[in-house]
Amino acid sequence: MRRTIVIAAAAASLGFGANAAVAQESGQIVQRVDRLEGQMRAVQRKVFPGGSDQWIQPQITPAETPNYTGPGSSNPVTDLTVRVNSLEMQLQSLTNQVEEGQHQLRLLRDEVDALKRDRAAPPPAPASGSDLGAAANAGLGGNPAASAPPAGGSGLQLPASQGGPTRADRVAAVEKPVSGDPAEDAYIYGFRLWSAKLYPEAETALKAMVQKYPQHRRASFAQNLLGRAYLDEGKPSLASIAFYDNYKKMPDGERAPDSLYYLADALVKLKKPQDACKVYSELTDVYGSKISATMKVDIAAGRDRAGCK
Repeated sequence: MRRTIVIAAAAASLGFGANAAVAQESGQIVQRVDRLEGQMRAVQRKVFPGGSDQWIQPQITPAETPNYTGPGSSNPVTDLTVRVNSLEMQLQSLTNQVEEGQHQLRLLRDEVDALKRDRAAPPPAPASGSDLGAAANAGLGGNPAASAPPAGGSGLQLPASQGGPTRADRVAAVEKPVSGDPAEDAYIYGFRLWSAKLYPEAETALKAMVQKYPQHRRASFAQNLLGRAYLDEGKPSLASIAFYDNYKKMPDGERAPDSLYYLADALVKLKKPQDACKVYSELTDVYGSKISATMKVDIAAGRDRAGCK
C-alpha cells in the first residue's frame, strides 16, 4: 500500500480523548500558529515595506469559524486548526505574490539595462569613399575592388541591436512546435524554454499545460519538468511541492518515479535529510520493479549523501 509522504511539518491530529492529550496537542498547534503568524508578518514586511497600515490583515474572525455540531463543537484544538489552515493559505498566497513581483522586477531591469546600453552606444560615423578604400587596402591586400559596395548602396550593414538580445528576444527565439497534438506541443514548448534556461517562462508554460491537459500522458512529464525548473532556478521549496503533486495526483504517470527521486534531492537542499530518506524508501517500495538500473544507482548515491541508514 502506498504510504503518504510528509513534505512539510505534520499537522497536529485532532484528539477527542483525555484532557491531558488535548492540552498537549493544543499547545503544539499554538506554537504552530505563532510561527505562521511570525512568517506572515515577515512576508508582509517584504511585500509592504511602507508600514503596517498597508498590511493585509488576517481574515480570521469567530464568524468565519465553521459551526460544528455535536461533540467537539467548542474544542480549542479544532478552532486553532482552522486558524492554522487559514494562515497557511494566506502565507502561500503572499509568498506567490512576492515571487511573481520579483520575476516582473527582473524582466523590467533587463529591459531597462538594454535601453541604457542602446543609448550609451555612440552612433557610427559616416564613412567616406576614401575611408572605404583605406579599409579595403588594409584588410584585403591592397585591392579596393574586392570590397567595393554594390551599386546604389553604401555596403555598410549595422547590427539590429547594439545591446544584444533582450529577454523578450530570447523568448521569441524559442520555436513553438506545431505537430497537430496541442498537448504534446505545449509540453515540448515548455521543454524548449527550460532548455534555454528561461525558467520563469518555462514554469508558466508547463503549469498551463498540466491544467489544460491533465489526462494527457505528457501531463506527468510537464509536472515533473515544472519541479526541475523550480529546482534549477534555486527554489527547492516550490520544486518539492511540484514533485509531490506529480506523485500524488498522477502516481501511474511515466515521470512519477522521477518526481520522487528529485523530491528527495529538493528535501536535501531544504536541509531535511530524514524526510529525503523516507522519500527514497517510498520510491524503492512503490516503483522498485519499474525503475531502471541507473536510477537504482542514483538512489543509492542519494541515500549516501543524505546520510540514510
